[in-house]
Amino acid sequence: MSDKLYTVGTIVNTHGLRGELKIVPHTDFAEQRFANGSKLVIEDAKGKLTPVTIKSTRLHKNMYIAQFKEFSHINEVEVFKSSLLRVEEKYLESLDEDEYYYHEILGCRVLTEEGEELGTIEEILTPGANHVWVVGRPNKKQLLLPVIDDVVLDVNVEEKIVTVHLLEGLLDL
Repeated sequence: MSDKLYTVGTIVNTHGLRGELKIVPHTDFAEQRFANGSKLVIEDAKGKLTPVTIKSTRLHKNMYIAQFKEFSHINEVEVFKSSLLRVEEKYLESLDEDEYYYHEILGCRVLTEEGEELGTIEEILTPGANHVWVVGRPNKKQLLLPVIDDVVLDVNVEEKIVTVHLLEGLLDL
């Protein structure tokens, strides 16, 4: 595996006796990533990589219940609790303009349209209608930016810079 790996989920627990695992998705493309036949990689806490292929999957209470072709019993998969589920770079799809992968957004510096630096995007939340980018600010409370056209003016993933317009009430200094 020479490709870069990108996190698409976290294995949180086992499910049943047939080797199924509960996965919290960390991707906008969960249906694609967890589709039958998808090739993923499990990375455990020690950094050991285990290539796997999805045998079956279903959505249950905002989590995916997945079984991999390589495992058929709970005893084989218990070791993967709290492991990351990752995808190789070669399996990433090209995105439309104004669409971004999480790894492209995380770590971006956030600037106002006037050029004032606000901080760095540390996390992406998916609470409902739109995503929210969590901006870490030195010695200040985090800033929660709704990812809407009125707020996010420009995203430059090459330079890792996001330009925003702060609506009234967003910035609590």
